[in-house]
Amino acid sequence: MSQHQLFDATMQLMRTTLRIDDDLFRELKERASSEGLTLSELVNLALRQSLGTEKQPRRVFRQKTRELGRPSFDITKANALAGAIEDQAILRKFAGSA
Repeated sequence: MSQHQLFDATMQLMRTTLRIDDDLFRELKERASSEGLTLSELVNLALRQSLGTEKQPRRVFRQKTRELGRPSFDITKANALAGAIEDQAILRKFAGSA
């Protein structure tokens, strides 16, 4: 798989028929071969450059992490704690509506 296919892997592809002059077709085939691209990749690249819609590479997202220290509660009982907090919130809600 070429670098251009990896770059546009999420894009939908559409097949179409183009009528290209013979001399232009030969030039495209030669250029694609010399650059290690398929004809479709080269045509897509040339069209994007011509239209000024070249895709910019996305920056890689890196999440910064921090040491949070030791937990302030027994993490083996996290579900029970979450349930108790939710129960208290429900009781407050019913107490406020009564």
